[in-house]
Amino acid sequence: MSKAHKVTEYQERVYALLQQIPEGRITTYAAMSKALNSSPRAVGGALRNNPFAPDIPCHRCIASTGFIGGFKGDWEKVPSGQNQESKRKLLEGEGVRFDGNGYLIDRKMLWDGFDVKKLR
Repeated sequence: MSKAHKVTEYQERVYALLQQIPEGRITTYAAMSKALNSSPRAVGGALRNNPFAPDIPCHRCIASTGFIGGFKGDWEKVPSGQNQESKRKLLEGEGVRFDGNGYLIDRKMLWDGFDVKKLR
């Protein structure tokens, strides 16, 4: 990661996990938080502030309900720049599809094969 962007040790761990998610697959805030022994909200906070998006693919993380956005709200203002529309476009480019309400169509796209040993 670039030294020009200051991130916390926790953010580094979150971003390292994101890099493990294969293209065309997605995970959930809950799956990431379980791998980190953390909370979904903490993961969401790290993703919201991802200065490396979309190279560090925060767009590959959705809510466990299957909703693309996680929290409904101020998507246009997130520091990562990944609002709901751009996130959906990136994911659909990878073959991940959502219904008209923003919910994942095929739950077989979910992935949680994190190797936490690589974080140490």
